[in-house]
Amino acid sequence: MRLKLVSLLIILSGLSACSTTEKPTKNSDNISNSANALKNQATSAQSIYLLAQNRQGADKIQLLYSARDAAINEKNWPLLEQIGSDLELTASVDQIQNRLYIAFAQKQQNKNKQALVILQSLDGQLIQPEHFAWHQFLTASIYASQNFPKKAAPYFFKASETAAKNNIDIPQLNESLWDNLKKLSSYALERFNRGAVIQQGWVNLALYYQVYANSGVELDQAINNWRRRYTGHPADSILPKKDAALTELAAIKIERLVVLFPQSGPNERLGDALRAGALAALDTKKIAETIFIDENLSTEEIAIQLEKIKPDFVIGPLLKANIDKLASAKTLIDTPVLHLNTLDGERISLQHYFFALNPEHEVEQALEHFLAMGYQKPMLLAPNNANGQRLVDYFNLQWQRYSETKAQIGLYNDKKDMPNTITSLLEVDKSKERIKTVKALFKQEVENETRSRGDIDVIYILGDAIETRLIKPYLDVNVSTFADRIPLYASSKSHSKQIDRTDKGDLDGLYFTELPWMLNSQLKQSNLRYQYNTLWPDQADISQRLFAMAYDAVLVLHDIRQLSIIPGKQFNGLSGKLSVNSNGYIERTLDWAQYANRRIKPVKLKTQRPIPLFMQSAGEIHTIN
Repeated sequence: MRLKLVSLLIILSGLSACSTTEKPTKNSDNISNSANALKNQATSAQSIYLLAQNRQGADKIQLLYSARDAAINEKNWPLLEQIGSDLELTASVDQIQNRLYIAFAQKQQNKNKQALVILQSLDGQLIQPEHFAWHQFLTASIYASQNFPKKAAPYFFKASETAAKNNIDIPQLNESLWDNLKKLSSYALERFNRGAVIQQGWVNLALYYQVYANSGVELDQAINNWRRRYTGHPADSILPKKDAALTELAAIKIERLVVLFPQSGPNERLGDALRAGALAALDTKKIAETIFIDENLSTEEIAIQLEKIKPDFVIGPLLKANIDKLASAKTLIDTPVLHLNTLDGERISLQHYFFALNPEHEVEQALEHFLAMGYQKPMLLAPNNANGQRLVDYFNLQWQRYSETKAQIGLYNDKKDMPNTITSLLEVDKSKERIKTVKALFKQEVENETRSRGDIDVIYILGDAIETRLIKPYLDVNVSTFADRIPLYASSKSHSKQIDRTDKGDLDGLYFTELPWMLNSQLKQSNLRYQYNTLWPDQADISQRLFAMAYDAVLVLHDIRQLSIIPGKQFNGLSGKLSVNSNGYIERTLDWAQYANRRIKPVKLKTQRPIPLFMQSAGEIHTIN
């Protein structure tokens, strides 16, 4: 979770208090007063900074300090960085403190690599405990903001130990440290359960929350024992009251469930598939009363029905427009909700969660596998439409965080455009032109074979099932026969249970991600799949996926609060392994499968969390488990 900006503003205000810069002597009072007079004429950090450029000595330094404070208040991070650079040229300035300001400004601009270089350059110079505490906290903040809690934890611990030992007040340190610990698995926490008493106290408290998550009474006893063992520990300030702690981790009791699905209009067919999935799950779930409401009703009509029913939980709506209108009207603000789509605006309640079959989940899963395998030059093939461009942009954005190479992108307009797109990307067209030129030089027949470029080491197809079946043969014939076979991957869009009944041969060797529900060989609920096939033998792929989604939506409700709190906790569903991030969004990990010998077989592919470039460049390469 990214640290709140306001907390870091408070932090830097505290950092100013630990400066060792000498106060002006009595002889400099007139200069100081002059600087104050000039500062009062300015209206912004930039104007104060410009005034400082025309002054000298202590007068200039004081104006730069004022400009620095104003830049923080205005959140003008480029200017804050520039002011720090100017102060570096002045010998009388506390350079360690000043460099911490620069690192902070760079972090706020996502210049993580530069910020880490500065912080690492200060190692061995941090004699004052204040400087050391702030240094460790800022370093931890960078790693935490990039979602690397294991890297951040040791720095947070050292900041906490130093602050406690020297009575240093670092606002938000305890809250940030605790948020970071909640992201660690119990295995990772056990590895940190050593060292100073402060560190052990933090770790044991986090372990108690995980071990006793399902037992409020035992958790309460564990916390009481912890308080007696670690009297005066800084973590005591973040402990919730007894009732709040038990409520946070307790499973949600649902007696009345309201389900908002489209029951009219053009999306009624999608609503029918969702309803079937929800009813199948309700057969295994003890919920006293479930009421289905058409999400296409007006906001007022839905609000009236909800007021009468007073549900314990709501599932839906499915359509973004309906989610937005209910959010704007705050109809569901006081009710726990699992929306079946994403929200473009801000989350209006911590009780609101979002579950969507986002293709971005699959793109990120494929990208992590590519990086784990050491692929350097991926090629993406996608339709030239809004969805294809969105996924390509998402892949590029994530890829640039971890690799200095650029992905090759091929966007095709239609099936006629596919051959040209592929031959151009693989540079087969250039090879053919060279062959044509050579042939023109000789009258007799010249033995030849086209060559494709050799730097592409993986190809990712983002087309649908029909497009993938057209693309795969083009790739097979356009890659040089004497070159290594390029691994081919695709998303679940490439897989269709309907088309696969008659056509699997052209896809031999292709890897793809897919919902467990769509892969019979990997499905544990085989009886449910048999019943589904008996009732709806010819259902469209989208209907089958929505069935799985609604089935999981009902069954995950019991665990959803714990999923959002306990790191590493997952729910094994028909739509994948589900977890909940800090924003309330359900993230999915899908299964891998491969076409082989006209069949689909399950495969286990290597994957691990990739290391961002700024960590690689700063000499911080470590295995991320």
